[in-house]
Amino acid sequence: MSTYLDRFAVSGRRALVTGGSKGIGAEVARLLAEAGADVAIVGRDAAGLAETADAVRATGRTCYVIEADLASTHETRLAAESALRHFGAVDILVNNAGISHPATILDAKVEDWDATLAVNLRAPFLLAQLLAPGMIAQGRGKIVNVSSQAGVIGLEAHAAYCASKGGLNMLTKVMAIEFGPYNIQVNAVAPTVILTPMGLKVWGDPVKSAPMLAKIPLGRFGEPIEVADLVLFLASPASDLITGETILIDGGYTAL
Repeated sequence: MSTYLDRFAVSGRRALVTGGSKGIGAEVARLLAEAGADVAIVGRDAAGLAETADAVRATGRTCYVIEADLASTHETRLAAESALRHFGAVDILVNNAGISHPATILDAKVEDWDATLAVNLRAPFLLAQLLAPGMIAQGRGKIVNVSSQAGVIGLEAHAAYCASKGGLNMLTKVMAIEFGPYNIQVNAVAPTVILTPMGLKVWGDPVKSAPMLAKIPLGRFGEPIEVADLVLFLASPASDLITGETILIDGGYTAL
């Protein structure tokens, strides 16, 4: 019988993490490597990707860097194909890349709407479509979609973001239904504000952040490692009976 260390490890697995140049994605990539996986990271920021790659390699695992803009259907497909050429198959897909262009509905630009839906919702769909066949062939796989509490509750001036994350939650359920018979578990994690560069950009102003913090029973925003820990659990054998779930990691925000 396996030990708890085996159950929570991903030794020998091959993982693809999008948005791997900074924030949650960088922390997820490093933690998966620390737990035994070889990792491919996707992003637009070459310097950030290089920094993450160094952190992954410092654990003794390999890191394959793919520069791509997931707002582009073509580049998203090329990223998946590149990972498949490198690894042969991907065991763990972490759809973490996300963007936000805060604006009220009356002020929002359609170009920002399209870009947000492309990165936050279409890219996870395309990557799963391209990588799941390899998981099906080997009879196992894990897909973790990084959603948001904004996919569960409405947030002023975040129409496109909320729509994209709510859609990602439903996409997670459909993936779980369709891929479950092949022993592929698909789940989403839905954090509150996380103190990443994007989180600080949107919520760094104390005047803006104070009302949000007041709605969080724990009284604080999250750190990237706290999301990465949950992603690792969902990527590991310890979560093999969990699929189709959107797990909130929000300090109690949605408990109110």
